[in-house]
Amino acid sequence: MVNVRIYVTYKESVFDPQGDTIKNAIHALGHNEVENVKVGKFFDVVINPEKKDVETSVKEISEELLVNFNLETYRYEVLGGLD
Repeated sequence: MVNVRIYVTYKESVFDPQGDTIKNAIHALGHNEVENVKVGKFFDVVINPEKKDVETSVKEISEELLVNFNLETYRYEVLGGLD
C-alpha cells in the first residue's frame, strides 16, 4: 500500500476570501509580519499499486472528484511506501 497526501489549493489568480480573513485576524493579534495566507485542504489516501498505478489513481481521483479546475489546482506527495 502507498500513503499519498493530495493538496488542493486555489490557483494564484483566484482571490481567497478565507485566507484574507485569516490574515486580517493574524494582523489583529499583532503579527504584521504575515504578508499572505492561502487556505487549502488535503486528503490522505491509501492506494493499492497492484490494482492501479499511484500517479494514475491520484490524477483520476483529483480530476474527477476533488478539484474544481476553474478555481483550484492540486499536487501530491507520497507519505509512505509499500508495505
